[in-house]
Amino acid sequence: MKVREVRLFKNPNQSFVFYHEKESFSKWHYHPEYELALIKKGEGIRLIGDHIERFDEEDLAFLGSYLPHEWRCLDKFYLPDGSFTGEGLVVQFLHDSFGKHFFELPENRHLSEFLKKSSQGCSLYGKTQEEIILRMKEMIHMDEINRLYNLFSIFQILGSTKEYKLLSSPAFLEPYQANGNEPLKNVIQYIHQNFQKEIKVDELLEISNMSNTTFFTSFKKMYRMTFKKYLLSIRIGYACRLLADQSLNISQIAYESGFENLSNFNRQFKALKGCTPGEYKKHF
Repeated sequence: MKVREVRLFKNPNQSFVFYHEKESFSKWHYHPEYELALIKKGEGIRLIGDHIERFDEEDLAFLGSYLPHEWRCLDKFYLPDGSFTGEGLVVQFLHDSFGKHFFELPENRHLSEFLKKSSQGCSLYGKTQEEIILRMKEMIHMDEINRLYNLFSIFQILGSTKEYKLLSSPAFLEPYQANGNEPLKNVIQYIHQNFQKEIKVDELLEISNMSNTTFFTSFKKMYRMTFKKYLLSIRIGYACRLLADQSLNISQIAYESGFENLSNFNRQFKALKGCTPGEYKKHF
């Protein structure tokens, strides 16, 4: 499935986009803006990166820049005349919308960390979801100035919350940029360049200049998963991109993604994604 770029109109005298969506939601697309998306009315399948999940009314997600996505509503939200009965609210902003260094301010360090994680897409829940939904709905009736300050209050929530789950595989969106730990940054870069072939731990120890124990401990602490699981996520994420393109068969995709045989690919894919590669391909 081909991904296309879709941009919402931004008034020249505004720093960000607030959009009340009443038309049919955009098909599989991306854009350079970060996006906070609320489904006011709708139900169906949500695709974010290589993650596929059902969504219902008041679904709330935060998406990183250039992360492909689509909310695909069920047929019951389309009337016989073709009109759409779903509804959504969208906030979009660029990394420099509020100044080149806004998100690098010391006071925004936690918000900046959240933005980095959003490259995988974040589904928000709990009290965080309730508070942000309330503020987004208030924006409908606000003027431009109050919308801006309401968005800043949302930033405050996002910078302190732990009520979210990451959706897409870490490798689906490229290029991936590691930050803060140069040895592991070099390791991640090497993994992304060589995941299609066998990667030996000795090579990574040499790149990072770490001992075996230090490497595995540091890697898990920084990326919240083991090296083995990270490499598997990289390969499965890449496979999902190929499955979406539909130009290769599943056997070809398995080998292109770094798996030695088809049976292992099918087993690992289902364990991570909850469906077979064939079933995943049918979703697209």
